[in-house]
Amino acid sequence: MIDIIEDGLFAAIAAIGFSSISNTPHRAYLTCALIAAAGHSIRYILTLHEFGGMHIIPASTAASFAIGMLAVLLASRIKCPAEVCFFPALLPMIPGMYAYRTIEAVLYCLYHTQEEAFGHYFYLLAYNGLTCMFIILGMVIGATVPVFLFKKLSFTATR
Repeated sequence: MIDIIEDGLFAAIAAIGFSSISNTPHRAYLTCALIAAAGHSIRYILTLHEFGGMHIIPASTAASFAIGMLAVLLASRIKCPAEVCFFPALLPMIPGMYAYRTIEAVLYCLYHTQEEAFGHYFYLLAYNGLTCMFIILGMVIGATVPVFLFKKLSFTATR
């Protein structure tokens, strides 16, 4: 339980940091932090082996959908568009390690000329690159679907 709370806390801190550099209104900081903490904690719980051990791609998509839903529901309270809330909340879920390992595998592919080593690093390149790409794609789809599902509610937030 402490790990889940710690995960959410760090995501909330990161969301506040991303909010501050992206010119988000100050009244939205707490909402962004709460949404980020909830979304990141959902992804963390879904990937735990005790709760089914879901792969990170569908877990990120489900967590992003929850972030989108919370942003649509809470945006009217702070009188901001839902996007103001869910963009900073999604940024802590960007798969940085997969992106780093993709670039690392590209460099190792260029460095190694032996077929066996090249094949191994090309496999790592494909695995990490595709995983990174599909996590980001799932995050985009998961976060924007609630905005389109509840179009009337999401556009009345700023009125």
